[in-house]
Amino acid sequence: MKKFFAVFAALLIIFTLAVPVHAENPVVQSSFTPDPAPVVFDGVLYFYCGEDSEEDNGFYNMTDWHCFSTTDMVNWLDHGVIMYPEDFEWAEPGSAWAAQCIERNGKYYLYVTVTTDGGRAIGVAVADSPTGPFKDALGKPLCGPDWAYIDPTVMIDDDGQAYLYFGNPTSFYCKLNEDMISLDGGVMQHDMTVKSFGPMPGGGTSYTEGPWLYKRNGIYYLVYASNGVPEGIAYSTSDSPVGPWEYQGLIMNPGSSTTIHPGIIEYKGHDYFFYHGVLLPNGGWNKRSTAIMEFDYEEDGSIPLIEHSILGVEQLENFNPFGKHEAETMSNSSGVKSVTSDKRVYIGSISDGDYIKLSGVDFEDGAKSFSANIYSDTKGRLEIHLDSQYGKKIGTIDLDGSSKFKDVSCALSANSGVHDLFFTFMGTRDSDFRFDYWEFSKEETAGSSGSSSNTVIYCAIGAAVVLLAAIVIVIIVKSSKKRTAKADK
Repeated sequence: MKKFFAVFAALLIIFTLAVPVHAENPVVQSSFTPDPAPVVFDGVLYFYCGEDSEEDNGFYNMTDWHCFSTTDMVNWLDHGVIMYPEDFEWAEPGSAWAAQCIERNGKYYLYVTVTTDGGRAIGVAVADSPTGPFKDALGKPLCGPDWAYIDPTVMIDDDGQAYLYFGNPTSFYCKLNEDMISLDGGVMQHDMTVKSFGPMPGGGTSYTEGPWLYKRNGIYYLVYASNGVPEGIAYSTSDSPVGPWEYQGLIMNPGSSTTIHPGIIEYKGHDYFFYHGVLLPNGGWNKRSTAIMEFDYEEDGSIPLIEHSILGVEQLENFNPFGKHEAETMSNSSGVKSVTSDKRVYIGSISDGDYIKLSGVDFEDGAKSFSANIYSDTKGRLEIHLDSQYGKKIGTIDLDGSSKFKDVSCALSANSGVHDLFFTFMGTRDSDFRFDYWEFSKEETAGSSGSSSNTVIYCAIGAAVVLLAAIVIVIIVKSSKKRTAKADK
């Protein structure tokens, strides 16, 4: 029986190690992330999105645009708010609808939907970095205002010509000049035929909104929200960037949200489909979150039907914890919020029991120390756990409630190998913790603070106690032998 359990335990360990790490849908839990638009810059995958406000105004109250990035598809860095609708002086607050970013000649262009007097419009902002700061490039709309002008998608073709698509319930398009902020000609529209966009139940064509334009192996793809409300995702193809288009069918059936917004990208040899749905416990039809699914094209280039799932994509590579990392880097979280304040992004709204998770973290042969920058208004502690929220604890930092950001550090117990990493905050129900950045090191940190910094001391004391006990035992044994020898005489 003991042999059976030993073999079973060994097989269980082997099976656990063999199972690849997957993301969880939604990929962000610290804010609502509608209208995802993925893009790859310099080997890093970014996605841009709006932010649905938790304050419900009865419609879509979208306060700003965010940006997230990853290199492993599971752990995402939140770059915070990259722009507000109010940054366009002519736009109305709360109207940060769908956006997409593209790079040209070292500049990054963000095409957005906003509301302005007389309708909605396509604005364009420019930055020197993928994460901003972005500034209004024109001081006026690029296209519009018109109530049908929403959801821009942009593509630069192989010959250098850039195209901009948008529209609900009609598909509009235009050419962009090389400066990316002016039109080459006017706004045109496609013939909204069943052949081009498929049939709508009850009449008309299935095209609704949210177009996504890209090219693969000489085929142009136009992916879009379809069939009205609730929306699914369909696509059409063409041998020209301006059509005519030929309807190919559904990619995704309607899900948990009345709306849906597609984005398709190839990254590190994998093809990913981005969309949004009602995926957080406090979500709703106007509080939507981004999900990602991997898929494979058929041999003829067609896209299969993709199912909704809470199980996300497989991790591409282990996460390296050494060096400085922003606290806004995570694969999952509970209770925390991303905060952008004075050009600083940190994790806030942290209270007792809240945690941040990173997946597939490779500690190699082990980290010896941990340091972080943390704010606390009450006494509490940050606990560092492996594999679960309250799994093996490898370190603890005591927080002094000084109500200011402070650098703190601690020594660590054994932690080698690949693990899921949890930062768990412990305090009172009304605690206010804020977490800016952290770092693991293979070197011991001098002057470590916090209760886990006593680990080395405790080990030294323990070793001393063991040594003392050994000495006492040796003395007792020798004394006993002497007494025995005397008795023998």
